[in-house]
Order: sequence, then structure tokens, then C-alpha cells
Amino acid sequence: MERLQAFKYELMPTGEQQRDMRRFAGSCRFVFNKALALQKERYEQGEKKLGYAGLCKLLTEWRNSTETAWLANAPVHPLQQTLKDLERAYSNFFAKRADFPRFKKKSQSDSFRYPDPKQIKLDQANNRIFLPKLGWLRYRNSRDVLGAVKNVTVSQSCGKWYVSIQTEREVAQPIPQGGAVGIDMGLARFATMSDGSFLAPLNSFKRHEMALRKAQRAMSRKVKFSRNWKKAKARVQKLHSRIGNARRDYLHKATTTISQNHAMVCIEDLQVRNMSKSAAGTTKKPGKNVQAKSGLNKSILDQGWFEFRRQLDYKLAWNGGYLIAVPPQNTSRTCPCCGHVSAENRQTQARFACVECGVEENADLVGAINVLRAGHARLACEVSGEAMPPAAGTHRSDSVAAQCRA
Repeated sequence: MERLQAFKYELMPTGEQQRDMRRFAGSCRFVFNKALALQKERYEQGEKKLGYAGLCKLLTEWRNSTETAWLANAPVHPLQQTLKDLERAYSNFFAKRADFPRFKKKSQSDSFRYPDPKQIKLDQANNRIFLPKLGWLRYRNSRDVLGAVKNVTVSQSCGKWYVSIQTEREVAQPIPQGGAVGIDMGLARFATMSDGSFLAPLNSFKRHEMALRKAQRAMSRKVKFSRNWKKAKARVQKLHSRIGNARRDYLHKATTTISQNHAMVCIEDLQVRNMSKSAAGTTKKPGKNVQAKSGLNKSILDQGWFEFRRQLDYKLAWNGGYLIAVPPQNTSRTCPCCGHVSAENRQTQARFACVECGVEENADLVGAINVLRAGHARLACEVSGEAMPPAAGTHRSDSVAAQCRA
């Protein structure tokens, strides 16, 4: 099977190379914003939006114009890739997968991409990589790059520059290890497995919240864009980077362990965006329990549920397994023994007590068992070609009934 994989390293550029990379990222940002402004203007005038080919023709004009002649100093392929990114953003918007494209700001997500592998040279023995108009750049070689180079992305985060090398290679068809498991996501327990084990939450943001609050207050007292303000901003960015790095490290370790030990993972199809919506409301119709809902939203976003699912998806595919997402309705309100569905079954956040048969268990464990059962039902419907099953709680598998009788 064919595997696409990215390898990310920290760059060690010279001062001149850092200045060039900042200029290239700024050129890509300028092209993106200029093209987006043009598309919005055409839309307001009732004209059809330009496609990628039309934007590339305009890019050539911009590079040859006397007003924006400095664009010619940047490599042309990253500028073209920026236009492709804008075209993809429009496609995602019209497909209702994302919001309308927004203008890019300076020092936010500075990056550019080289799509042509013929222009890229990788020298792993000497820990360096050659990129057009940048020359040879040294990088911290923490692991080997496997496969043929497809493209390279250079990005900046918290004052440091990174290179992400995407490769393609043929690997043997993996044989999945282990059986099936259901996972219930939560706050008190990050992930509860149907076999009874669970992962404690990291709460990366909560651990650094006090330090971040102090750093942001200190930055707010500085004169904007002064030297002291820039130093305070760098401290805030460093804290945000530390929070994100800790969360990603935790999620990667958790998903790697789960994907290597299970052939099928069933998980709730949670709509995190809807779950973390603000409850503030409007001036005419103010929301209720705004402060409590704000704290809940912060805790939900701190867990990284969507990233957990995304990593599980591709890691299970790498190991020969597969991920099944099931509707989350009634997973924690359904008795795994008698199948009774009621909100009264869950009197507290942690405990489940069936009002019909009297079974008591941890609520997250009950949810995980129901998620696994719904995953088996969904898989059976996909194999047989029948309609997709409804939410958990409508049928009871023999394996769960046997557990209850025991």
C-alpha cells in the first residue's frame, strides 16, 4: 500500500536565510490577501469568481508590475500554492466544511510550500536541505526521512522556523493487532475504553492558564508595537506554543498506543464546534449561565477531541485497522444490560444506575460499551448494505448480555 507521511524538523538558518524566509512568507500573505480582496470585489459586482488559472495569470502581471515588482524576488511556486490554498478555502466554504476565507495577518501562520520535488535536494547525511532561493539549510535531524520527497513546507512558530517534508513510499499491507474497542470521550476522564481502562486528561491549557493570564496582562500594559510590547508578546507566544506542544505530544502517544493494540476502534461522532458554542447570546436575548458555559467550552477545547479522532483515523489505517464513528445520542443513558433508555438512568455525571433493572456502573464505561455495540451494528449494516442503524440503545448485542449475566 502507498503511504503519505510528513517528517517535521527544526531549521537552523543563518540570519540572511531568516530574512529571506520572512520575505517569502510575507509575499505569500500579500498574494493571498490581494487575490481574496479581488474575489470579494467581483462577488459584490455580481461577477463570477476567478479560478486558479485566472489567478495565476494575474500573479504573472503582479510580478511584472512596477508597483509589486518585489514579488519577483520570491520563488513563484510558493506564490502559486498560495492561490491553490485560496481556491481550496473557497471550495470548503461552498461545501459548508469551513467558514468564508479570511484575510491573513502578519506573524500568524507564516508559511510557504515548495510543491516540485525536482527543485528540492535532501542531504540527510549532512543534516541539510536545499530549497530554491534559500540555498542549503541545516536542520535538526531527529529521525530519518523515509520515502521519496513529494513537497516541502516551511513554517514559523514562536520565533522558530520548521521544515515539514512530505514523502511517499510503498509499505507492506499491515495486519491489524488486537480486537475491537469502544471509546467514550469526556472531561473527568479523557477517554474511557469499553474494556474498563481509561486515560486521564492532560488539561494542558488549564495547567498554564495562570501563567498565561499574567503574561497577557503584562502585554496589555505595554505600548503597542514598542520593544517591551514585542518582548511581552514573545512570552505569550512561547506559553501558547508550550501548551500546544504538550497537547499534541499527549495525543500522539495515546493514539499510537490505541491504534497499535486494536483492529477496530469505535468512537462518538462528536460535533465539537456545536458543543463549544458561546452562550452569551445577544443584547436583546442574553444567554443563561454564560460564565459556566464559558468554562465548559474552555475545558472541551482543551481536550483536543477532534485532533484525537483525526490521529486515530490515519494511524489505524497505517496499522491495518479502521475507525467507526457512531451517533453519540443516548450512549450514556442506555442500560447495557436491559437496553432501557432514560435520562433518569444517569443521576450524576459519574454514576449510572438503571431505573429498570438496577445495574450500577461508571457512566463513562457504560457509554464506551454502548459506543462499541453501536459500532458493531454500523459495521454489520455497512457489510450487508442495509440502512445505517440509529443511535445507541435500540439493540443489545449478545456479548454485552453475556457480560451483564456474569
